[in-house]
Amino acid sequence: MVEVLLLVGLAVAVFVGFNIGGSSTGVAFGPAVGSNVVGKLAAAGLMSGFALLGGWTVGREVVRTMGGRIVPQDQFTLAASVAVLFFVGLALLISNAFGVPASTSMTAVGAIAGLGVATGTLNAAVMLEIVSWWIVAPVIAFWLCAMIGRYVYPYLEARFTVDRSEGSLFALDRSGVVPRPRLAPGTTLPEVGGAAAVVGIGCYMAFSAGASNVANAVAPLVGSGQLSMNGGILLAGGAIGLGAFTIARRTLETVGNDLTDLPILAALIVEVVSASIIALLSALGIPASLAVSATMCIVGLGWGRATRTVTLGDAVRGEGPDVSVDALAAEERGEVPPMGEEDAELMANDLFDPGTTGRVIFFWLLTPSLSALASFLLFWLAPL
Repeated sequence: MVEVLLLVGLAVAVFVGFNIGGSSTGVAFGPAVGSNVVGKLAAAGLMSGFALLGGWTVGREVVRTMGGRIVPQDQFTLAASVAVLFFVGLALLISNAFGVPASTSMTAVGAIAGLGVATGTLNAAVMLEIVSWWIVAPVIAFWLCAMIGRYVYPYLEARFTVDRSEGSLFALDRSGVVPRPRLAPGTTLPEVGGAAAVVGIGCYMAFSAGASNVANAVAPLVGSGQLSMNGGILLAGGAIGLGAFTIARRTLETVGNDLTDLPILAALIVEVVSASIIALLSALGIPASLAVSATMCIVGLGWGRATRTVTLGDAVRGEGPDVSVDALAAEERGEVPPMGEEDAELMANDLFDPGTTGRVIFFWLLTPSLSALASFLLFWLAPL
């Protein structure tokens, strides 16, 4: 019976990691694939390697937090561990059904918290610290990107390019005894630099995703002693890689070919800021949502970009900007319009649909709440 339950737990862990790999790969390497810098196969390979690296290094602290600091390790019986992982998998299923990127970290923590409340073993201080960061991190993400959008983005947009010429970036020079790589015809050094930045930032995003999400797949099993720390990280990393090489092809195509609303430059800024926040929190052992931080970065960047249509004096007097999705659209390279100068491109459409945004936030709050409630009822009515 124990062996069967362990196999079920391992299967659920692989399912969670598989879905994490499928969704995170598109977020990390969508810009690189969309700009034809790397192919889907290369993106999957890079995602697998850097996600495993993030879990193997920084992600250990998150595993320790979720596997023994929120509640004591002795609460993670095999049955309890499987139940917690089941709630994470259920959250992924619900989010996929409604097309909303639920936070697996928040859902997993909710399930563990429900176990702690039901058994009277919840570490309130650790839980308060985690929840505090859940509130603070999105606010930091929003305002960092808002300041970048208002004061830095237009200048980057005027000078930075990730345009791709036709064909490969490099070619082999076979004129000598030993073939040497050289720039392909039509390739420029700025183009190579832009392509390297796109790939490098994608790898950084994959590292951050692994650091944050490996714990979601295996922390309960590691806490229960059914898996060692290294074995759990390898299992989660392998499952993430499996998702990257299979179901991620669809998310890569979706994200990579849908960059008109969010240009490559804006996507790279969002990735750098959100990945940095999550990597820092992971190093502190705080399980946090990469999807939430990235979304707040997008909204903050667009809001900050659109506020260039008003000066600070106008804003103090209550004259707000016309926020639009075109606030992040590419302009002609050249001079940056001065602050407060009206720009028609900033007023075409709404930056975000309030109804859709409200639905996303609703599910972000709903899934961990339901997870915590269901977990509490399960462990209270039927202690495992």
